[in-house]
Amino acid sequence: MVSQPLEGVKVIDLSRILAGPLCTMTLGDFGADVLKVESIAGDETRGWIPPVNAQGISTYYWSVNRNKQAVIVDFANTAALDRLLALIAEADVLVENFRPGVLAKFGLDYDRLKALNPSLIYCSISGFGEKQGATLPGFDLLVQAVGGLMSITGEPDATPSKVGVALVDVLAAQNAVTGILLALRERESSGQGQRVSINLLSSLLAGLTNQSSSTLATGQAPARMGNAHPSIAPYETFNTSDGVVAIAVGNDRQFAALCQQLGDPALAEDPRFFTNSARVANRGVLKTLIEEVTSTRNAASWAASLMNAGVPAGKVNSVAEAIDFAKELGLDPVAVIKDEVTGEGTTQISSPIGLSRSAAQYRRLPPTHGQHQELFDQPTHA
Repeated sequence: MVSQPLEGVKVIDLSRILAGPLCTMTLGDFGADVLKVESIAGDETRGWIPPVNAQGISTYYWSVNRNKQAVIVDFANTAALDRLLALIAEADVLVENFRPGVLAKFGLDYDRLKALNPSLIYCSISGFGEKQGATLPGFDLLVQAVGGLMSITGEPDATPSKVGVALVDVLAAQNAVTGILLALRERESSGQGQRVSINLLSSLLAGLTNQSSSTLATGQAPARMGNAHPSIAPYETFNTSDGVVAIAVGNDRQFAALCQQLGDPALAEDPRFFTNSARVANRGVLKTLIEEVTSTRNAASWAASLMNAGVPAGKVNSVAEAIDFAKELGLDPVAVIKDEVTGEGTTQISSPIGLSRSAAQYRRLPPTHGQHQELFDQPTHA
């Protein structure tokens, strides 16, 4: 079997909830040895129910904690803390998302651990950084609100809306993985570890890409546009006889093909819609004309005919339908992981990172609280 890219890399995971655990799970998917360290109370997401899976475990916790071993450590217990420090001395990576300053009370801050293990990559994930925002709580909903994402999400005349998943945490997790890999790569030449600092607000602002860029360039903050695009039309959702279809026209050729499918090829020559800029200026009228036709057939029918004509289009799927669609495309969105004890297979969403020789491997289901406590009680970490 081909070795995985992070085989032999030891990770101490002091994080909980979403951004940190998703980061360390990704490292574990590609071979890292991840030890999840929890308090006596455990990761908060263990209690975030419903929903639960067939084993009665929180699906939130279940989603980001595979390929790890779990131990319980009471930082206030001197012997336990000394044991943890011994493990950190041998580790390659530490990931934490405590409020800035908390770990320093136990000697687990970067400066002291750097002296203990100069080659350690120490990744801190916070809500708003470690300066004036150090005391602010880093909850995804809060960051979506103050970070501008909610201001551009939802219909123009409706209440600002959050995205339907903790997207900022996911962005921060991906940035944390990237930062850790960069630091590991640099360590190969310098032999030195370093601190990786990730915060949710910066991750969101960078993730706003064209929206934050346009704000800087024009001085004007973008407004909510529902499902429409600020710079392209028609590039939004349209009502059909039984649901909603997304149509993403990216150029004039695709618009002409759309007009053919709508049964009105002359529409492509209409001065109001002849160029993308014109279509953007007249998007309201254009949407009305398009929906007069799309409302006569169902969403699946429109999606199929438009895609066959070279017009990007798709029915708005449920999550279950989206998983099935990915399966139809041969994307293998679901992984089967065998239970260490029973040998029974359980399904999870697979890693989105595809490597041709050293693909992700799914070795362990998310651990129960303190499932591998014997690892902590042993003299050395196996």
